[in-house]
Amino acid sequence: MTASLPHQAAPPEEQLRTAETRGHQIRRRALTLLIIVLLIGVPAGYLVISANQSRDSGKDKEAKYSATGLTEGWPSKVQRRLYQVPVPHPANKVAYYETNNWRTSRLYVQFQTTHAGLDAFLAELGLTRTALGKDKITIGERDRDVTGWRFSGPGSRDGDYFGFVREQDDPDPTLDVVVNTANPLYPMVYVVSRTVP
Repeated sequence: MTASLPHQAAPPEEQLRTAETRGHQIRRRALTLLIIVLLIGVPAGYLVISANQSRDSGKDKEAKYSATGLTEGWPSKVQRRLYQVPVPHPANKVAYYETNNWRTSRLYVQFQTTHAGLDAFLAELGLTRTALGKDKITIGERDRDVTGWRFSGPGSRDGDYFGFVREQDDPDPTLDVVVNTANPLYPMVYVVSRTVP
């Protein structure tokens, strides 16, 4: 007669584990699927949103730097300091445009101000109204074509024009300034500041 071997008992955790019900299995798989979607979907969604924002930002910058003509608004403080164009307060109808190449950088600025603002602008440049020459349009045709400025000249219905050129040694900028007094209370000022790097 052969002796039967003793039957080995199941490990304790297997004893506690019961058969998984169908509902429990569906919930476990749904939870697993949700975790996978969150682990993959959230970072992927973030990357898509980030890429779109980056692309839109690039388009905005491209539009800004490829624009031709004046842009409404104030030039930055850095631009005003570099090109030495002190836009006074109060000022409205402020617009600017900057061009750069390997030979010359230019900042075009226009603004309308009060007579006190005009005096403050001139004082910042170290000048007074005596520097303004009547019927002296100092901004050249090339610069007028870039900005779209049209100066009708002496005897026009557009008011009187006054201008001056403030020349400085490189790298300090040279300023061509034209002031229009068509509005006797609020003169319009046009400035082209050019510098050679």
